[in-house]
Amino acid sequence: MPTRLYFIRHGETEWSRTGQHTGTTDLPLTEHGVAEARALAARLRGVGFDHVRTSPRQRARQTCELAGLAAAAVSDPELAEWDYGDYEGRRSAEILAERPDWDIYRDGCPGGESPAQINARADRGIARLEALAGNVAVFSHGQFGRALLVRWVGWPITDVPRFQLATASVSILSFERPGAERPDIALWNFKGPNLA
Repeated sequence: MPTRLYFIRHGETEWSRTGQHTGTTDLPLTEHGVAEARALAARLRGVGFDHVRTSPRQRARQTCELAGLAAAAVSDPELAEWDYGDYEGRRSAEILAERPDWDIYRDGCPGGESPAQINARADRGIARLEALAGNVAVFSHGQFGRALLVRWVGWPITDVPRFQLATASVSILSFERPGAERPDIALWNFKGPNLA
């Protein structure tokens, strides 16, 4: 059975609500984020997961738990959010006021991870996830989720599209058809009522 990744971004935190870059700061979900995560249980009902992987960050683990999948979850450090270094806790608008041409996927973050490091981490994560047959729930983060998307389809990290990735959304990374070698994006940023 081919791998089918259900990429789930964590629910809202205080900093995701205010647009602050949240890498290593380990924030819990807000009340709204808790409600979003609980709604995931209904959204994912009917999907049988063969494996569950989560970022070690509290916000991802809490989302996984509230979605009802914590019992099967395995923590994977490769799924952690980008380390923003000196930009941790800052908003993009503040950074762009200092560096008008800054692009995280091209320039990275001083004192944090570079695009090359994220590229390598995403590739390692994908290799481990592809080795898992069947449906895999992956609880992770926004910037890293976009990086995982482009590496899944084989694009360079500098080509990350400006797709939205809402909190508590579900995206599906799979293959063009059963038995195909070419990966594709089957669904992106879904927040509807039910996937089944």
